[in-house]
This record gives sequence, C-alpha cells and structure tokens, in this order.
Amino acid sequence: MELSLFQDILRTVAEAMRIPVIIILILFIAFSVFCIGWIIAEFFSERIHMKYKLPELMDALKLHRYDLETCITDSGLLRRQKRALIELTKHPDFSEEMLTSLADSLIEKERARYDRKLGATNLISKLAPMTGLLGTLIPLGPGIIALGQGDTQTLSDSMLTAFDTTIAGLIAAGICLVISSFRKRWYAGYMSDLETLVDSVVDIELENRGIYNARQ
Repeated sequence: MELSLFQDILRTVAEAMRIPVIIILILFIAFSVFCIGWIIAEFFSERIHMKYKLPELMDALKLHRYDLETCITDSGLLRRQKRALIELTKHPDFSEEMLTSLADSLIEKERARYDRKLGATNLISKLAPMTGLLGTLIPLGPGIIALGQGDTQTLSDSMLTAFDTTIAGLIAAGICLVISSFRKRWYAGYMSDLETLVDSVVDIELENRGIYNARQ
C-alpha cells in the first residue's frame, strides 16, 4: 500500500514536469538561436575591427610616452580596452601601489564581464542535455503502460515526444558549446593582451614620473 502511494506520488510529479520541461527546452532553443545572432554581431562589431599587433602597439606606447591617451585612442583595440588603459593615465597623483591596485581592478572587472558572458552558454550546454533526458524519460512511463494495453497511438505519441525533447536538448547544448569554445579563445586572447598592455602603461606612467621628478 505504502509503495503504491509513493509510486503514485512519483508518477504525479513526473507528469507535472512534462509541460515545464518542454517549455524550458523551447526557451533553451530560443536562447541558443539568440546566441548565434549575438556572436555574429560580436564578430562584426568588435573582433573584425581589432587591427593591432601587440609588439608594435607596445613600441608605439613607448614612443608616445607623453601622449599615451592619444596613442591608445588611435590604436585598434576594443573600446573597453581603450577605456581601461586610458583610465590608468588619468591619475598622476596615485602612488605606485594605488596605480597597481587600479590596474588589477580594471583587469578583474574585464575578466568578470567575460566570465558572465561565458557563464550563460556554459550553463545551457550542461543543462540542455539533462533537460532533454528528462523530456525523454517522462513520456516513456505512459508509453509503456499504453504498450501493455495495446494502445499504439498513445505509445507513438509518447515516443515522438521523447525523441523530440532529446533532439531539442542536444541541439541547444551543441550550439551553446560551440559558441562557448569560440568565445573562450577570443576572450583568452583579449585578456592576455590587456594584461600585457596594462603592465606596459603602468610602467610607462611610473617611468614618466621618475623622469619628471629627475628634471625637477
């Protein structure tokens, strides 16, 4: 009696989850399609316009050490990278420790921004297959019961739902996984270059102060 009660509870919970699981999978598919447009827009609005070579840019910063802001503005960096580097040049009264702390803070903010963007697609790439598996297993209960009763129509409907939800989950996961892999490579390069340039700007700023103080 108690076992039958627990089985009924589990069956009720599973049936109650059928519609929410399908809705969630539809949302995952919609989000993955949105992400395709998002990464295409990101490529054409940002990445394709990045036209700089790191060694040459570092040489230019050294050459224009007393006009860093103009040099940074005219570079082929992303707007966010330019803002971060220019921010380091606007605090001539900061001590070395304060300037270094500001540089670390700017780098961490940029890294956190990229982590948030990666987090969404990473999460969907993990959740979508599990949700698809739920959508596969939930209809199988009624389908098996229908099979025992000779109701082939209900069995067919249940199997169709099971296959559709599996496919939807795998499609959403696959799209988000591919997008995450592209973005990881892009963002790793962005962060590596930004950290190098931030260190260069900090060193140049400190050298400029040393030269200025020596002249005084």
